[in-house]
Amino acid sequence: MHLYGTQCISNNGHLTIGGVDTVELAKTYGTPLFIYDLELIRERARGFIDTFNKLGVKAEVAYALKAFSCVAIYQVAKQENLSLDVVSGGELYTAIKSGFPAERIHFHGNNKSYAELELAFETKIGCIVVDNFYEIELLKEISEAKQQAMRILLRVTPGVEAHTHDFITTGQADSKFGFDLNNGQADEAFQKVVNHPYLQLLGLHCHIGSQIFETDGFSLAAGKLMKKISDWKENFQFECTVLNLGGGFGIRYTEEDHPLEPKVYVEEMIKTVQENVKEYKLSMPEIWIEPGRSLVGDAGTSLYTIGSQKTVPTIREYIAVDGGMSDNIRPALYNAKYEATIANKANEQRNFTYTVAGKLCESGDKLIIDAALQKAEAGDLLAVFCTGAYGYSMALNYNRVPRPAVVFVESGEHQLAIQRESYEDLVQNDLPFSMNQVSVK
Repeated sequence: MHLYGTQCISNNGHLTIGGVDTVELAKTYGTPLFIYDLELIRERARGFIDTFNKLGVKAEVAYALKAFSCVAIYQVAKQENLSLDVVSGGELYTAIKSGFPAERIHFHGNNKSYAELELAFETKIGCIVVDNFYEIELLKEISEAKQQAMRILLRVTPGVEAHTHDFITTGQADSKFGFDLNNGQADEAFQKVVNHPYLQLLGLHCHIGSQIFETDGFSLAAGKLMKKISDWKENFQFECTVLNLGGGFGIRYTEEDHPLEPKVYVEEMIKTVQENVKEYKLSMPEIWIEPGRSLVGDAGTSLYTIGSQKTVPTIREYIAVDGGMSDNIRPALYNAKYEATIANKANEQRNFTYTVAGKLCESGDKLIIDAALQKAEAGDLLAVFCTGAYGYSMALNYNRVPRPAVVFVESGEHQLAIQRESYEDLVQNDLPFSMNQVSVK
């Protein structure tokens, strides 16, 4: 069984995380429960930041909050000198409420509203990543009305699509995000903003995919963007000062996944950029990146209580847990794969095969198909690994199931980061029926 971060098996056979017994966490906070290993999150953040520092390259490492967002995680990001990548007004509002420095916030999104952009100006965030021509016009209108400057990056699609080992250099044109680098859109966007009195163009941004296990795609993308930067310098005497290569760094979900260390991605990016700087006779830009999943994905563990079981003779043995697609929709949406263990029997052999079903009223609500586990009994605790990214952040109230609690663990201590929703929370925004009643004869 692969253990992540500070996960250990105690003398009494229980899974521990951050020096805390998961059985005790279940007793204290109930289940379903998300458990985050802060030491692992800090280790990953420092792996990115320290590599830039050691190589003497100016950089910003922005945590992509869509992976997991709450006030407490923003505050941990602040402690680790990360920047933030927000993609909505809600994420931006939460960041400001958490006390995060506004100048280290970058705002993404393919359809930012006028109100969201106004909030970005009002809170004086550090940068807006511009996604389309409509947004350019909104930014011009707001900045001119407020007579306020805003730093921007242009998001481009470089024609590089990376999916694990498959790099398609002619793909990625059909994307809802960004200006196409190859059909003239990026040049048109450049012309619209480069001389604007309030929009301060820093450079270019791209994001080529997610769950990437190689560096080739990043190198290809960086080369394409550096060529465009060189063209703009030669033709318009404009030199970009920032190159944002996005995120997408992979993590291990199952034994089939073989991710790289954070420093490997960073070292290869820097190498490619430096080669292009030398070739095109440019100044070295700041390099920005946006890890999300790779910071929190395998630092998160979901803890469930096992309830009913069902045997389908010669076909399948089911066990059901007290959560499911309401707190982890990725298996239903993407056929995502996970591994698990029975947390209160973690030292026993995993000689049984079960399909782990959720409690939601959907046949597709299955968290793991054919999971190798210890013998399961009602009341046992099931720990599903690597659920820290896109678990809670995509959680929903289907079937009116309350969202789980979230707890942080570190150095033998634990702290509630998000309270469990109550039934009362589920109806707090509901309003009673009040229209005139019409009798039906």
